[in-house]
Amino acid sequence: MNLLALIQAAGPLLWVLLALSVYVVYTAAVRAQALARLGRDPSALIERTRAVTAESGPAAALAEVDRAADPTPAAHVLRAGLGRADRGVDAAQAAMNAAVLAEDARLYAGLSALGTAAQIAPLLGLLGTVIGMVRSFLVFSSTTAPTPAQLATGISEALINTAGGLIVAIIAYVARNALRAKADRIATQAERVREELPAWLAPRGLTPASARPVPEVALNFDPVPAGGASR
Repeated sequence: MNLLALIQAAGPLLWVLLALSVYVVYTAAVRAQALARLGRDPSALIERTRAVTAESGPAAALAEVDRAADPTPAAHVLRAGLGRADRGVDAAQAAMNAAVLAEDARLYAGLSALGTAAQIAPLLGLLGTVIGMVRSFLVFSSTTAPTPAQLATGISEALINTAGGLIVAIIAYVARNALRAKADRIATQAERVREELPAWLAPRGLTPASARPVPEVALNFDPVPAGGASR
């Protein structure tokens, strides 16, 4: 039996599983391509930015990051922190926190859809199994002595849909876990920048003006002599 005959024997529900499989493969391929572009090692850029920050300050370091045109999340977090460094360490930390959240959304986009597909595919296969078994029992109810060919229609529909649902679920599950592991490795670099950058800025005295101590002014309240007031 060729593939076309299997599809015809499986019934219309298999077309839904085929469409879901195309979606899973397309989403996995797109996300793999995106993570490959974002997964460049930013260690050299981080170390170079650290050195420039120590020697020339955050403004020069920001220019270095912009000149590198690195698309990685670590570079975007660096850019966010250095761009607010003139307002103090707290402002730089807040900007990096927001950048990390945005990069996480970009890294993990599409993974929840793959997880949902991995959960739905076996249920669709089970639905096809139930439909196929119902058709087999209908043959018994309408025919006193059903032939093997009549029974095979419902049984083949049940088994093919079950196998199709499991195959799609396995592909979606494996792709989701592999992509998530790669996204976690990339996100670790961005977290590293968020943790290290405040230490680069602190030695330069980049504290907000509101946090700087107010100099004390000595006030002298020596009493004026009584005779001096009449002069």
